[in-house]
Amino acid sequence: MVIPQDGLWGPSHNRRGCGVCGPAVKTSAANAEYSVSCTTFNILAPIYKRLDKEDQSRRESQYKAYWLSRNRRILDRLLGEKSSIICLQEVWVGNEELVGLYEKTLDDAGYVSFKLARTNNRGDGLMTALHRDCFRVLNYRELLFNDFGDRVAQLLHVESVFPFWQSRHRNIQQEVLIVNTHLLFPHDYRLCFVRLHQVYKILQYVESYQKERELNPMPIILCGDWNGSKRGRVYKFLRSQGFVSSYDTAHQYTDSDADAHKWVSHRNHRGNICGVDFIWLLNPNKSRKPLKTSWNEAVFGIIKYFLREASLSEENSFGFLKAGSDGDCITYPSFCQALCRLHLSGHPCGLSSEEIQDLWTQADVDGNGLIDYAEFQQRIWNQDCSEPTEEAAGEGSGGGAESLSIGFDVKNAALFPPEAEKGMWPENYSLSDHAPLTVVFSPVRVPCSQPIC
Repeated sequence: MVIPQDGLWGPSHNRRGCGVCGPAVKTSAANAEYSVSCTTFNILAPIYKRLDKEDQSRRESQYKAYWLSRNRRILDRLLGEKSSIICLQEVWVGNEELVGLYEKTLDDAGYVSFKLARTNNRGDGLMTALHRDCFRVLNYRELLFNDFGDRVAQLLHVESVFPFWQSRHRNIQQEVLIVNTHLLFPHDYRLCFVRLHQVYKILQYVESYQKERELNPMPIILCGDWNGSKRGRVYKFLRSQGFVSSYDTAHQYTDSDADAHKWVSHRNHRGNICGVDFIWLLNPNKSRKPLKTSWNEAVFGIIKYFLREASLSEENSFGFLKAGSDGDCITYPSFCQALCRLHLSGHPCGLSSEEIQDLWTQADVDGNGLIDYAEFQQRIWNQDCSEPTEEAAGEGSGGGAESLSIGFDVKNAALFPPEAEKGMWPENYSLSDHAPLTVVFSPVRVPCSQPIC
């Protein structure tokens, strides 16, 4: 067997083979790309599944035959997908029999799994499973949001079993950071900051994890039920950090309102259908704004939203923020008072005094302790929270292996049932109130700002 000096290792170079890490797109006769797949699915915990619209107290958890049958069908669906990575939400972790069913079934199919209960003992939680033929787990961490909505997240640092890249001096295994989470449902407007806090805390942890271990650049995959659509602040926040929605990438959908409702993945308890389940991808060649900058931009966007909800024009909004101050500028006390009047602070779910101070520092561009009309326009009313531009990472380094890393191309993405891809929800679908999303990735060489050797 002749191994190319520099190239992606395809299935023909894999002596053992891997049913769930199979061929994707053939690029040449001598080199085929290698693919991995990821499925995210909120499986609807039996403790939340209502059986009777008239009697809300009747839940599936009261009838073992019902929940056992449905979850066996879910497992059949998952195993049929043969995904390399499985991220589940609303697993009934409080029921040992159901957890045992998932753990044994997945283990028998070649997966290693990790479960994590929510912090408020509601009974549900997360489960992440990886196929042993595809990935080995280098590290596993649990993120607990006791202070932000009693939610949790799982972080897995994994490495491909087989090298995706081979050079004269070394074989390079593909390392990936995977996050599985389930954000809080926006029951009322005050929870918008809680949801942003949850995502912010995840990205903070991922960032610190990479820095503390001095990790080489690698792809980051965020999976889960985000309980918010493409129009929401969480979506825009992640886009501002360089993440892309894998499903939208595969189908060439944009962030525009015209594409916002072309697909759905959930019918919620209010009967509304929406797209809330995402597999986000950040490649190592993507430039990123400072995390604090993205956070402040997102919060300024929320402030503007609430000002407009109060039917205030740009000029009147400036007047609202400077009410009680002398002169034609916003002062820090008037800014704090205005946020309180908008119900964005002064309660447990609102902005903290430290966060308000950070906002003020960013808005006060010239640092004179006042926000004039031009600064108000620049930082609050017309601030830019767009996606960062591409970096010419590794440019000028001669194009050698030292300037390259391995990222992922999105090759395919599908929702089940297929009606969800057309923005519809079939009445005969009974696996869950969510649609499973599966994405196929293939490795690709990308330039990066840090060497991989």
